[in-house]
Amino acid sequence: MAVDPARPPKLVLDEFINTAFAATPPELHPFFESFQTLYTRKLWHQLTQKLFEFFAHPASQPYRVDVFERFVRDFEGKINQLRLVEMGVKVSKEIDNPQTHLNFLTSLLSRIDVEKSKDAHVLLLATISRAKLLYGDLEGTRADMEKAWSVLDTLDEVDSGVNAAYYGLAADYYKAKAEYAPYYRNSLLYLACVDPEKDMSSEERLLRAHDLGISAFLGDTIYNFGELLMHPILDALDGTPHEWIKKLLFTFNEGSIGKFEALAPLFPQEPILQENYAFLRQKICLMALIESVFKRSADNRTMSFQMIGEETRLPIDEVEHLVMKALSLKLIRGSIDQVEQSAQITWVQPRVLSREQIGGLGGRLKEWIERLNKVEQRIAPEVLGSG
Repeated sequence: MAVDPARPPKLVLDEFINTAFAATPPELHPFFESFQTLYTRKLWHQLTQKLFEFFAHPASQPYRVDVFERFVRDFEGKINQLRLVEMGVKVSKEIDNPQTHLNFLTSLLSRIDVEKSKDAHVLLLATISRAKLLYGDLEGTRADMEKAWSVLDTLDEVDSGVNAAYYGLAADYYKAKAEYAPYYRNSLLYLACVDPEKDMSSEERLLRAHDLGISAFLGDTIYNFGELLMHPILDALDGTPHEWIKKLLFTFNEGSIGKFEALAPLFPQEPILQENYAFLRQKICLMALIESVFKRSADNRTMSFQMIGEETRLPIDEVEHLVMKALSLKLIRGSIDQVEQSAQITWVQPRVLSREQIGGLGGRLKEWIERLNKVEQRIAPEVLGSG
């Protein structure tokens, strides 16, 4: 019989407790004794904590849905709504039937006041959206994602678990759609909300690192890998057959075409990289151009096409197209002089730097300071003499 979401079932406490004692193993009985005491004394916070302990106990698995529906629903309006939803999310995992699973979650959603409990509302919407994704309903997933974001975007402070639920869902949605750049962004945001060592298994860390690498290569707007390269998630690739993906990430960030060509024979291990070889080749050339400009001082950024061709290993007749591509992607700003066959670059996209690039920047700063000192030494006698 369907449960009316607006009217919780009437709880007869003694009857519920006696039934629980008869149906559950002895190791769970202390929980029900505590439930009875805390409920009677209306100690809702302590009761919530005890319920979390119960739902975390392996022996509670067959009884979680029943305890939630028969017991928790009676007082769900009296407890913290985010904690209520967290319980509901955990309990829902025990429901195998897809429609029953969704009905359980949507019923709970209808009982959450979005204005009073926005974070709880977002967490539940994200969970419903993930269920729809698992069941192949991409349109339903996107609709619920957008509803969740419209609320999440208005919140100043959000529980990390709520953010993790949303960004983890968004990453998985864009992975299913093979949209690499949004997957990359949302996956990094997800990792910022969790502790990979504690919250992810080694298999999950490896898969996440692998997928982030592939999305970095194939994302048509991703030309700075620094944030990913500094993230410990990449350590999951060490000592695995995918370790070369980590090397390739560093190769792209350095704009090293020689290293790219040395690693290219491994691309068939990842057929999608092999299929997109032409795109990757252009991307490494763009990265080489960016790195070449970045290494130069601000007063030395007029580069001949021949110089760019040497840096990018491109024929000179392909250089202008490459520079135009970099300008259109807003990786650089500047102008092209077709008569002089040169490019004057006034700005290069800000970057998250690797340790090696920071070292190079430090070296240039040192040179700049030395030049300032020489200028100061040269003009100081003149200034003092005129005084």
